Amino acid sequence: MGYGGYAYLLEPLWWLGMVTMIVGEVANFVAYAFAPAILVTPLGALSIIVSAILAHFMLKEKLHQLGVLGCIMCISGSVIIVIHAPQESPITSVQEIWAMATQPAFLLYLGSVIVLVVLLILYFAPRCGHTNVLVFTGICSLMGSLSVMSVKALGTALKLTFEGKNQLVYLETWFFMFIVATCVIIQMNYLNKALDTFNTAVVSPIYYVMFTSLTIIASVIMFKVSMHLYPLHCLPDSSVVTVKL
Repeated sequence: MGYGGYAYLLEPLWWLGMVTMIVGEVANFVAYAFAPAILVTPLGALSIIVSAILAHFMLKEKLHQLGVLGCIMCISGSVIIVIHAPQESPITSVQEIWAMATQPAFLLYLGSVIVLVVLLILYFAPRCGHTNVLVFTGICSLMGSLSVMSVKALGTALKLTFEGKNQLVYLETWFFMFIVATCVIIQMNYLNKALDTFNTAVVSPIYYVMFTSLTIIASVIMFKVSMHLYPLHCLPDSSVVTVKL
């Protein structure tokens, strides 16, 4: 068990892992540009299995029967979510996503996340961050739900730009880029603190479940609210499924 510091920055193995993670996140970024966040995020369940296996062989962290059961349940839940995930209506500009992100319901979620993160960082982290695994993972998960929404917006903007509809001229695109960078830095910092302090086999499943759940909630709030922006008869059939959530 570590102390949640920054000693990992001196480890070559950590930097190797960081490089491979960046490569994986680039692929994840592309996926968010072409598929709904509610579909892409649960597929990250595979990382639970990989983390548990690597922790067992490289960190000598034993995965008990309950841990194995938890991994199986994560995979099962992901499969069910993916099978029943709704499709999104086509997005033609980053300004449409901005309209979704500034709806009252999502702004309420955004405000709640910011308040909780500030409370966790300033009050709970100094007092019980090194004894309660939910503190660091909670910060990562809450910020992660915002980063996914921003990554979705930024990825869509870049995809449209490559298709010939330049979205880089809009201030909203650069604002989403700033949010992505801010959220990712905070996530990396506190996720590494959690992994340095607690068992990887404990941190990974808890982080995955919290992150996925919050991302799905954020996605449902953001994209369901946006359905009110369009006349019902103009929506594609797949969007009706989204309204039913």
